[in-house]
Amino acid sequence: MSAVSAPAAPGRLNEPVQPQQMVGYLSELDAWTAARRSELAALDAEILGRKLSALTPDMQLSLALWQAVKNRYDLLLVTWDSGRVGPAECARLSSLIWGRLDTGASPSAQLAGMAVSLPEACRLSDALVAQLRQKLNLDPNAEQLARRLRDLRAQLERIREQIALEPPASAPAASAQLQQLAVRLTELEGKRERGGDIGGLLGPLEIDAARYERDLIVGGARRRENRDALARARELTDELTAQEEATRQLVAKTVAEVTPAPKYAVPDVAALGPVPNTRAAIDKHLARLGQVGKALQVVQEAYSGVLAERDAQTALVGALRVKAQALGHAGDPDFAALMDITGRLLARRPAPLAVVRQLLPAAQALLDALAEEVPR
Repeated sequence: MSAVSAPAAPGRLNEPVQPQQMVGYLSELDAWTAARRSELAALDAEILGRKLSALTPDMQLSLALWQAVKNRYDLLLVTWDSGRVGPAECARLSSLIWGRLDTGASPSAQLAGMAVSLPEACRLSDALVAQLRQKLNLDPNAEQLARRLRDLRAQLERIREQIALEPPASAPAASAQLQQLAVRLTELEGKRERGGDIGGLLGPLEIDAARYERDLIVGGARRRENRDALARARELTDELTAQEEATRQLVAKTVAEVTPAPKYAVPDVAALGPVPNTRAAIDKHLARLGQVGKALQVVQEAYSGVLAERDAQTALVGALRVKAQALGHAGDPDFAALMDITGRLLARRPAPLAVVRQLLPAAQALLDALAEEVPR
């Protein structure tokens, strides 16, 4: 069983890829997905054959990762359209490569809540497969030692790149961990050159390196999730603050123009306090913001509904006048009196809707009765 390593992705986030780079990347990614699928099938058969149920979660995560990568590769192919791309398509290709994979519906619980880009998913797959190979002890012969050492050296370089993305507070500790792995690898390479047996020492180092690379990738994904959650909370706070101000203006307008007006308190977004900076607290804050948004919607619908009713009644007065004119009863003194007083009440500020609600049905009923009278 030969190992494969993910190809280097072109471009970077928010920068369009170069078409000439995409040609080679798509070819390499196609080869990687095919080889990785064969490798996973062999590993899965080995796990099933030896009934190693403890490795099933890792196998499920590896298969789910491969599927997520394959789905994104298919989208890249469609967008690439055999090279018929312009600036918009190149920007979309960059977004597909460096944006998050769709892992929400993944059957693997570990992957479902993970936000990783396509290159990170490929590297995480490399790390997981390397760890599975070691747990299965599938590299027993000596001729593979050189390749495994080369893979480890490449893995340490990937870890070094990942550490560059770490926040300043954790970067020194991460660099120290990388240095420890590099020292162990150098010692193994020296021992092998001196003719020593490193078979029993290489496996644990590969597992440690794979686990650490996985932890760095997962940690980076979680930090991005935290940043996104913080950004969502701040954006939602700004939106609700603006909505609160508009709702207060709506309430003031309704109270000034209509009586009786609803009596709802407008939620105060500022009462929630500043947006916190820890993930658990941010999630709770987002939930509270959601409740405030629903409450603002209730207030807005209640007060705008009363204004809408006032406008509808004003329109009905006009419609009744037109109907009376058509029926020849516009000059009826009682109907005219009802229309006049209703119109004056609707023009009053605030307009007494409770009274108008009584007068308009009476005017409608009177008009209906006049229409049914037999001419003398």
